[in-house]
Amino acid sequence: MAFRPRYEKGDLQPANFAMLTVAGIINAVGVTLFLAPVNLYDSGVSGLSMFLDMLVTAMPLWSWLLIINFPIFIFGLNKQGVAFTAYSLYAILIYSLSSMVFQNIIPVYFPQFFANGSPVAGREILLCCVFGGMLSGIGSGMTIRYGGTLDGIETLAVIFAKKLGLTVGNFVMIFNVLLYITIGATVAGMGTGDFAIPLFSIIAYYVNGKAVDFISQGIDQAKGAIIITMEYDKVAAALSSEFGRGLTVIDAKGYYSQSDKKFIYCVVNRFQVAKLRNIVAKYDRHAFVTINDIADVFGTSVKNSRLTDARREEKLRKLRESKKTADDGESDAERT
Repeated sequence: MAFRPRYEKGDLQPANFAMLTVAGIINAVGVTLFLAPVNLYDSGVSGLSMFLDMLVTAMPLWSWLLIINFPIFIFGLNKQGVAFTAYSLYAILIYSLSSMVFQNIIPVYFPQFFANGSPVAGREILLCCVFGGMLSGIGSGMTIRYGGTLDGIETLAVIFAKKLGLTVGNFVMIFNVLLYITIGATVAGMGTGDFAIPLFSIIAYYVNGKAVDFISQGIDQAKGAIIITMEYDKVAAALSSEFGRGLTVIDAKGYYSQSDKKFIYCVVNRFQVAKLRNIVAKYDRHAFVTINDIADVFGTSVKNSRLTDARREEKLRKLRESKKTADDGESDAERT
């Protein structure tokens, strides 16, 4: 079978490369200006590259980033597609070049740049840990948001995790745990540090993960709400009017009662959840409501809705009138 990676015209968006450039630079700032100067380690391939940089001083960090990541993404090209691979390799290239500038070029002209540890936070290891992890996470999150990734381990996880009976998340976690144990044992054996280094690195990894989630999912993370209520018409009209977006009313049947019911499905952001609860409680205090996190949303939302408030109210009014007419028709038919 011919090797034909997925690609469709229009997959690559030129504007994304601008944001990936910013993402690669931010990631390099977090790693090279905060973590590396105090011997802390990033996660994934970035952390492995930092570890190899310590062991083989003749090869700088940026070279390891390219040597390890590029073959992994080329290997996963057919699985991940052309656009994802191109975005990822570009972001890694920017990350590597920025690391080279910070670690290998600036110190030539400013010899005291790393004299006191981090040029920003000095040798305050906790500050370096938190801010390094946060900046690294912001860079990684931006890369994910714009179609790629800065870590080849995630690509290997997609390819091999299922074959090993693991989830992608567990594959990445196991890799990082083994990496930090190896780093701790090595630095302790070499007499250049102790297990405090990987422990602080784990804190940086945790902060990194939170920053990735925040950036990749956004501050207005979507919530999916399922509302089972006898007053579905009033509740749906109130929610649509309040949030300015469509809802879906779905037929259902109660298992124990065997009675016909309807439930409402709608998507809001996390700041609107309290308002949603209040609206539902206003019309039906016995309603059953579940709210779940949503990783991403495509389609119409309050951000891109083209309906003005007046037009939306007009549509809702016509909908209520047509429903009332239909209900009155059913009542007349029953009387006759």
